[in-house]
Amino acid sequence: MRILYYDCFCGISGDMNLAALVDLGVPKEYLICELLKLNIDFEYKIVINKVCKMGINGTRVDIKLNDSIEGNERNHTHIDHKNLKYIKHIINLSDLNDNVKHNSLKTFTKIAEAEARLHGKTMDEVYFHEVGEVNLILNIVGAAICIDYLKIDRIISSKVQVGGGFTKCADGVMPVPVPVTAEILKDVPIKIGIVQFETTTPIGAAILKANVDEFTEEIDFLIKNTGYGIGHNDLKIPNVLRLYLGEKDIQESIDEQYIIETNIDDMNPELYGYVEEKLFEVGALDVYKTSIFMKKGRPGIKLSVLTNDKSEKDILDIIFNNTTSIGVRRYKVRKIMLDRSFSKVKTEYGDITIKKSYYKGKLIKYKPEYEECKIISKEKDIPIDRIYKSIYKQNID
Repeated sequence: MRILYYDCFCGISGDMNLAALVDLGVPKEYLICELLKLNIDFEYKIVINKVCKMGINGTRVDIKLNDSIEGNERNHTHIDHKNLKYIKHIINLSDLNDNVKHNSLKTFTKIAEAEARLHGKTMDEVYFHEVGEVNLILNIVGAAICIDYLKIDRIISSKVQVGGGFTKCADGVMPVPVPVTAEILKDVPIKIGIVQFETTTPIGAAILKANVDEFTEEIDFLIKNTGYGIGHNDLKIPNVLRLYLGEKDIQESIDEQYIIETNIDDMNPELYGYVEEKLFEVGALDVYKTSIFMKKGRPGIKLSVLTNDKSEKDILDIIFNNTTSIGVRRYKVRKIMLDRSFSKVKTEYGDITIKKSYYKGKLIKYKPEYEECKIISKEKDIPIDRIYKSIYKQNID
């Protein structure tokens, strides 16, 4: 099992997170090329450099907008008055893979939910004051690209240092953490006041809330690599985000999760797709539907959702607000996972990622990444089954 651990001793911001992921091993050329798939209508330049902060060597990311790139005229340095609907539009129309789209939108949704609660609005009425700037949009999508590239099975974080003092935000001068950050970090363990500075931004908070499976100070895995994202501020402590890439043996890969299910016989079938999409947006691990017969012979659907403690409340909100259900069943399950690894194989159609599964230390099965095969199938106009066969005919170790 591959584990990504966030050591937020000096908080987290969007640019520090992106820099730490690159420092951990995501090729900067890959990140830049994937971000171009957004097809957004403004010019920017991403500068990624190795730097040193208070004796710590790491990576720093600077996103320079078109008004600061030599030879270009000023165009749009930020996106004005854009809401969640607009963000969904540009991401869903991109050529990014489904995992990246899903994780990007999940992060934006966390911010929209927090802003909506703070201002008494619906999520579609919220405009992204704190994330309207173009560089922050790139930070959110960039984070999803990097996490997808690393093929992480589980994400863990330490307590989150939010800083102290006061800072300027869209709503004026506010105490740290600013209201939207505090709202996003509900139910997340935090630390306060290591410096008089905003160490955790709304973007950083949302990335954690959308992706982290567990918050703990314990590191019970083997550390294989570390990455350091260097911030832009000079503080009395290193303005740095540290990431660990770790591995954990399959014998320990047993997660306690929950099934929430409900029987429904009086809902428009067209709504199930919409409900399923919303459930995944708030962190459902799996959603499936089973045809059943209920009392008096009425046909119905059993809606089952696999979740964990972190997402349970949001799952219940979606079910009760968006279906005709008036009650659910909840029971604990134990998920036992095979150890997994990812590697590239060479084929006549190019290099393709395969996922390997191990049992008792032995490779017992493998399969190609569907999204990569789909892209090749479309580009070369060949049946996708032919690409699969080119992989399965090889000897995989």
